[in-house]
Amino acid sequence: MGIKDVREYLRQWDREKDILEFDTSSATVELAAQAVGVEPARIAKTLAFKNGEGALLVVAAGDAKVDNKKFKQEFGFKPHMLSPDEALALTGHPVGGVCPFGLKQDVPVFCDVSLKRFDTVFPACGSSNSAIELTCEELDLYSRNVRWVDVCRGWA
Repeated sequence: MGIKDVREYLRQWDREKDILEFDTSSATVELAAQAVGVEPARIAKTLAFKNGEGALLVVAAGDAKVDNKKFKQEFGFKPHMLSPDEALALTGHPVGGVCPFGLKQDVPVFCDVSLKRFDTVFPACGSSNSAIELTCEELDLYSRNVRWVDVCRGWA
């Protein structure tokens, strides 16, 4: 699962060949930024939250932090991260490689406005040593973004 599913998923846009794989871990924002060679803010981290029996994903800039008040105003409940086992079961991707592509279940994806200040960003691709460079428009399309949200702080 994981990166294989993402490769297959991105094939519909002929982007599977653009997935970057690293010899080192890219499981954290800092490690991903080092592996890619960009500032940490340009890493598009995918955060997995409990949503009833399911989940929702928020893709945000690497330097952004979820603002509990904004999150609750947007989604109507307090943010609680999925456990590593829950994240794997619901997304098909391990923690460190969770991304909004090739998901195991139909999990809604929301992109945070903290990403819009960059021409391109780097989300993971289903493994702890992968990424792909995308424009925000491509991220919006490929992730099947429900809508852009403003649920983060600390980046502006």
